[in-house]
Amino acid sequence: MCIALLTTAHDEYPFILLNNRDEFLTRPTAKADFWPSPNEHVVGGRDLQRPEQGTWLGLTKQGRLACLTNFREADTQIYGVKSRGGLPKAFLTLPPGSTQSSEEFARHMVEDVGVGDVGGFSLVFGRLRKADICSAKGKGLAIISNRTADASATTWICGKPGEIQGLSNSYFGDRTWPKVVEGERRLQSAIEKQSAARSSKQDLLKALFEVLSQDTLPRRKHGQDWETYVYQLRNSIFIPRIGGEELDDASADEIAAADVGRSAKTNNGGYGTQKQTVILVDHDGKVTYVEKTLYDELGRPTDGDFEQHEFEIEGWSD
Repeated sequence: MCIALLTTAHDEYPFILLNNRDEFLTRPTAKADFWPSPNEHVVGGRDLQRPEQGTWLGLTKQGRLACLTNFREADTQIYGVKSRGGLPKAFLTLPPGSTQSSEEFARHMVEDVGVGDVGGFSLVFGRLRKADICSAKGKGLAIISNRTADASATTWICGKPGEIQGLSNSYFGDRTWPKVVEGERRLQSAIEKQSAARSSKQDLLKALFEVLSQDTLPRRKHGQDWETYVYQLRNSIFIPRIGGEELDDASADEIAAADVGRSAKTNNGGYGTQKQTVILVDHDGKVTYVEKTLYDELGRPTDGDFEQHEFEIEGWSD
């Protein structure tokens, strides 16, 4: 039940991204940091459970951004042959000097590599540059999914100031997800209030993490079956810890699809919002990347474990 919220509506920070990663709380995961060589130009978390060590969110020193959300299509396989976490990794680990555009990457992935054998996903990606997100003429960020038939079907967002966009565990543009609609509304309200108050960066970060922490999940009623209850996760931006032994037979994808009957893996640590991330980019291309880890590797709540990285995007004004 992950969510990504993106905006180009703030006066001082022309690009902002908010992300909740909802997962099994004990899934092995590396905290956000610069990756090992030869990918030391990439900052982000890494999924350590699969050998690909892919990611759900990352940014490079050259401004390449990629953010992944998973979903399950009805009557299709949950898992594909390829790792979905490998999709953002493929974009982020392009050589620092690569000139491959977002259009070219989309064409390569959809038409050459193929995305039909990947589980349900939406991938937001592109290069953050001043001309692309600070003017009305920018291309913005691309979105492809396992539904994208060819590169001409690529969706583009955040190409002009004033946008607020949300995406969760469904295809982009699905307005039947209350958490997406509510997330966009709360983000817009936070941006307006913080801009009007000319808040400090720390106050802005606090307000944005508050958006990510909105828990409106109805509590499970006595006797309510899990499949009916888990469907309610689409109502809440933040997912508190649920399950444990009750979810022994559910995969994260099955939870996201409200289909909790099948799995080959047990996860006694429960499921919920595991990590929260806010990325700010100012008018000079300076990045503030903040990740909050809510549970440790044993599934125990932390007191607020933050990782913060700051750097300037190379080629921001090119």
